[in-house]
Amino acid sequence: MSKNPHAHAAGKYGKTAKETPDQRDLEGQLLLKAANEIQKLHDNWDMATPEDIDNILTYNRKLWMLFFDTAIENPDDRPVDLRNNIVNLCNFIFKRSLNILSEPSKEKLRVLVDINRQIAAGLMTARPKSADAPVPPPHGQTSSGGTATTA
Repeated sequence: MSKNPHAHAAGKYGKTAKETPDQRDLEGQLLLKAANEIQKLHDNWDMATPEDIDNILTYNRKLWMLFFDTAIENPDDRPVDLRNNIVNLCNFIFKRSLNILSEPSKEKLRVLVDINRQIAAGLMTARPKSADAPVPPPHGQTSSGGTATTA
């Protein structure tokens, strides 16, 4: 019994596409992971070593560096205002992280947790369908507004 290799490949592609997380969802999940790690650091501050603080903040900075790079390297993919907001937010994250490393204080962590969680929530929220997408006509009507008939 021979199988159609093209149908098999198409089936595998469709399965992989369904199993592969959406880029926005993946970014949101990574931000939540970082937020949770920073929150744990905050909650266990008295037991944290300088190395613990550095490792967690470094992970968060690397994550935000990806957003920064994307905003800078792909200027045509997003509106200018959005790119500027991303860059400004990244700069704040970087400065706050360095400030925490130079003058450690658990209170300074709170804003990083809040930002990560808020941005993650926005990324993981389902996007509305594009306003440019064609709207199907109501059932029983043609796209020109007339009534559909059957033969």
